[in-house]
Amino acid sequence: MPWNCKSEESCFVLSKTNPENWKRNRMQLILSVACSLFGISRTKSKRTRARRKKSNAIAIPPSSFMKQRNSLTRQTPAEMVEPSNADYVELGERSSPKLDKYQKVSIIPLVFLIFYEVSGGPFGVEDSVQAAGPLLALLGFLLVPFIWSVPEALITAELGTMFPENGGYVVWVSSALGPFWGFQQGWMKWLSGVIDNALYPVLFLDYLKSAFPALEGGLPRTIAVLVLTLALTYMSYRGLTLVGWVAILLGVFSLLPFIFMGIVAIPKLEPSRWLVTDLGYIDWGLYLNTLFWNLNYWDSISTLAGEVENPSKTLPKALFYAVILVVFGYFFPLLIGTGAIPLDRKMWTDGYFSDIAKMLGGVWLLTWIQAAAALSNMGMFLAEMSSDSFQLEGMATRGMLPEFFAKRSRYGTPLVGILFSASGVLLLSWLSFQEIVAAENFLYCFGMIMEFIAFLKLRIDHPAESRPFKIPVGTAGAILMCIPPTVLILVVLAFASLKVMLISMVAVIIGLVLEPWLRYSEKKRWLRFSMNADIRDFHSTYR
Repeated sequence: MPWNCKSEESCFVLSKTNPENWKRNRMQLILSVACSLFGISRTKSKRTRARRKKSNAIAIPPSSFMKQRNSLTRQTPAEMVEPSNADYVELGERSSPKLDKYQKVSIIPLVFLIFYEVSGGPFGVEDSVQAAGPLLALLGFLLVPFIWSVPEALITAELGTMFPENGGYVVWVSSALGPFWGFQQGWMKWLSGVIDNALYPVLFLDYLKSAFPALEGGLPRTIAVLVLTLALTYMSYRGLTLVGWVAILLGVFSLLPFIFMGIVAIPKLEPSRWLVTDLGYIDWGLYLNTLFWNLNYWDSISTLAGEVENPSKTLPKALFYAVILVVFGYFFPLLIGTGAIPLDRKMWTDGYFSDIAKMLGGVWLLTWIQAAAALSNMGMFLAEMSSDSFQLEGMATRGMLPEFFAKRSRYGTPLVGILFSASGVLLLSWLSFQEIVAAENFLYCFGMIMEFIAFLKLRIDHPAESRPFKIPVGTAGAILMCIPPTVLILVVLAFASLKVMLISMVAVIIGLVLEPWLRYSEKKRWLRFSMNADIRDFHSTYR
């Protein structure tokens, strides 16, 4: 459009054209943009220049349209060609142009990715019956989700849509408390995720060792762990969309045998068995760690928010459906297993559902349960590996890690992050099941405390900031909502063993030292760091 002022500061003009002129000018602008994109020189004819000189214009004082002036002067050619009726764009609706070329994850694959981040099925809940008996096990998986899982899922939905980018909880803590604490959050959550992933090859082999006794220990077990880890790592490398659809297939296959087990168990159910408890014989540490481990990691999906299709709507819905799926996937098998089989608490260890299946349905159901357990562990490994690797990619885009962590493969996956996470899994696979769970929970607790602090601080410091999904409570309600899960965290920490505490504190100290060393290496130019200019942060960053 023509400008008829000596400077932008005095005034600006808007072309006054009839509809025919507008269509003609619009077509000319499209041709100009196309020519510039393809490097074609387009010479203006005398007739065109004469027509533009005759174009009438009216001057408008800048004070009346300062807001429009600022937006017009910053318009791109594409924006000038297609005027927008929206004045503002919500934070949850924005996406990075660099990520648009990769296929986004839709709601159904996202539900099953969350399902595998958190649960993957009832495999691993058997220890809760051994630790506290049927009644407390059933009550734990029915009530604790309201104390822990629902608040964590709600906070993930609010902050995940507020900051729809890879990095998730690292971005939340960094925006609220600063990049130093954001890095500490990333370090502890990544390490707890890697420890968690080291568990799945162990569970996989535990469910197969009854059929293949050679996998119980020694060199065959070590080789099996290595081969399984490498195979699943390669699948993670092939793309998040593939992982999402594989998660759907694995989830359906893993849950179906328990529905059949419930059908064949109906004649053998005795409701009185559900009420058995012995308060004098309860292993509270094992009980709480089992509950906590099976009901946490709802926030892990936030590190994939940049890969989600329309995260402002998709993420909250997926979390809601996933909560229902996870609670049902735990409670129903426990209800069947404890009600249909005479109680022997010593037998309730990881893998016991296979024995229950054989007693209720025979060898065919045993085989199905074992296959479902094996494939479920594959799904959990894939989901956790994706979350951990994309978290490192998100940290690199914020300048917290060297920029090579942000580079993607041709499948859109963060190759370096995958390799680092897989290496950590192999290094930690020597730990036992209970040691892995306890160490992971201890580190995870520290990270969750920082998440709660970040959630409340962002609510207090930035109450008017755009939140595509907002928990319908005020500041006081948000504080009250965080109290029960915080109490649960403190209880879990109190029951940790001395060995777990020492290992976890060493890990925390490493993070406190690692962050200043990375900043020093950046200053000395030993490593190269860069930060995406499109990111949004309420706190000072490294740049």
